[in-house]
Amino acid sequence: MKNAPYIPDNAPFNDAQRSWLNGFLAGLYSESPIDTESANTKSTPVTITFGSQTGTAETLSKRVAKQLKAANCEPTVLDMNDMTLESLSSIKNLLLITSTYGEGEPPDNAQSFHEALMAENAPSLEGLNYSVFGLGDSTYPDFCQCSRDFDNRLESLGANRVAATVEADGDPDDSFSIWAKTIVSTFNENVASDTSLELDEPENTASQFNKNNPFLAKIIKSENLNKKESSKATHHVEISLKDSDIKYNVGDALSVIPKNEANLVSEIITESGLSPNEMTRVPNGEDETLFKALLEYYDIGILNKSFLLACARLTKNELLSEIIADEEKLKTYLSKRGVIDPIVDFNIKFPTSDYLVATLKALKPRLYSISSSQNAHNDAVHLTVGVVHYQSHGRERHGVCSSYLAKQERDMSVQIYLHENKAFHLTKDDDAPIIMIGPGTGIAPFRAFLEEREARGAKGKNWLFFGDQHKATDYLYEEQIADWLDSKLLTRIDTAFSRDQSEKIYVQNRISENAEAFYNWLEAGCYIYVCGDASRMAKDVDQAIHEVVETVGSLSKEDAKAYVNALKQSKRYLRDVY
Repeated sequence: MKNAPYIPDNAPFNDAQRSWLNGFLAGLYSESPIDTESANTKSTPVTITFGSQTGTAETLSKRVAKQLKAANCEPTVLDMNDMTLESLSSIKNLLLITSTYGEGEPPDNAQSFHEALMAENAPSLEGLNYSVFGLGDSTYPDFCQCSRDFDNRLESLGANRVAATVEADGDPDDSFSIWAKTIVSTFNENVASDTSLELDEPENTASQFNKNNPFLAKIIKSENLNKKESSKATHHVEISLKDSDIKYNVGDALSVIPKNEANLVSEIITESGLSPNEMTRVPNGEDETLFKALLEYYDIGILNKSFLLACARLTKNELLSEIIADEEKLKTYLSKRGVIDPIVDFNIKFPTSDYLVATLKALKPRLYSISSSQNAHNDAVHLTVGVVHYQSHGRERHGVCSSYLAKQERDMSVQIYLHENKAFHLTKDDDAPIIMIGPGTGIAPFRAFLEEREARGAKGKNWLFFGDQHKATDYLYEEQIADWLDSKLLTRIDTAFSRDQSEKIYVQNRISENAEAFYNWLEAGCYIYVCGDASRMAKDVDQAIHEVVETVGSLSKEDAKAYVNALKQSKRYLRDVY
């Protein structure tokens, strides 16, 4: 029997037409009856929209789209920038995937749609079927607030929730697979809820390495960029990519899998009355010694409510009972404490190692903005790591991954994999001017941008805003920046060293001081990039940009807001904030 011809994907037919024609041809060539009822089965249209600050929500949207298409649905993936209230009127089935950043706020590309949907004049959405998937981290107080906002508002406007909202705490893979499976069975009744359809299909990436299969890379270099008189430590870390297939773009991030401090692990085990060699279960389902489990698999640096409740069940301590019973006291106790604190404070002894780890959260990889261009460093990737170190409740506290990286010496190994940030990328227009705003470690991607533009021979102007505490001790990459100024690669730099004078000066102040030049760059078609703290710096910078547009552009507040929103929607105003 001859192989049946088929209609290619790029033929001028829609999915239903192509399906019917392929069925007809297959039947004709097999000399078997044509199942016209099956061939004419109408696919279910589903719109998937994503709000994404680092690209994860976009990746998940494309993944569920593939799964829906395989289940005879017709998916359409939309950036939330392209969503309007008017477009909702033509949508019957909506999937909304979004992260939350800052203090419970929507990602940049979701802000306009979020604002429109929350407005009092938002229309009725009766007849719209929807489901929401939220990305978040429960260690932050506003866990998944953005996805909850969308879910509640869609319901209040009359939309029909066809599948329960799912919130991913950290790693979204397991919860996303469950949600996607439910979605597929919801929109295709012919697919049973226990279907064997593969719903955890990995994304095609440029590298074989991921969180389940990290690359074991060697440290090339690690040095503190701050002078010894500084109160801070910022490490420039160079990591070898030799013998890996990892290819990154400027704007991407590197995931680093850390280890906890061995001394802290030993203290927890001793104070708990357990033995380091006891076996216990780890998140991947395997058994490891308690010491290794706490060293490599569980987050012991952040105290969560579930662990504190587990401690309360093992003691009759009245103070702990009072803390558990009072929401404000509980919130205060959980702040800036780790697993060791209640164990010592209330003399908690655990009966088994499994009881100790049962309520602990998995130790998560940490993301760092890449501070190098692969065109300048072919077999290496650079990071700019601010080492977290402070005192709280009578103890020295250390950032898990920043301290781990700072202690790594040459030829030591770390586990890494690439995180593509599709929402933060350098323009391909080498003639376009760019403005980069990155105080502290926020300079990381802009060092990479400048290396990339230098390697490309880009002619576009480059303006950097950088700030930190003191010029004498905290001017990160000062020599390299000076070289770029000399070579004219860096057109201008405005610095803000906040504590070098009585009145604190920040990068947003420098923007305001140079308002006319800033606006002229905007009018000349420049791209704005911001990297750093989301809760304060990014908000203040955003406000400063709005004020520049309003004052220099002689616009009303509403028109200035529309101007800045247009920059965001055209991808000329991008932020990598955390």
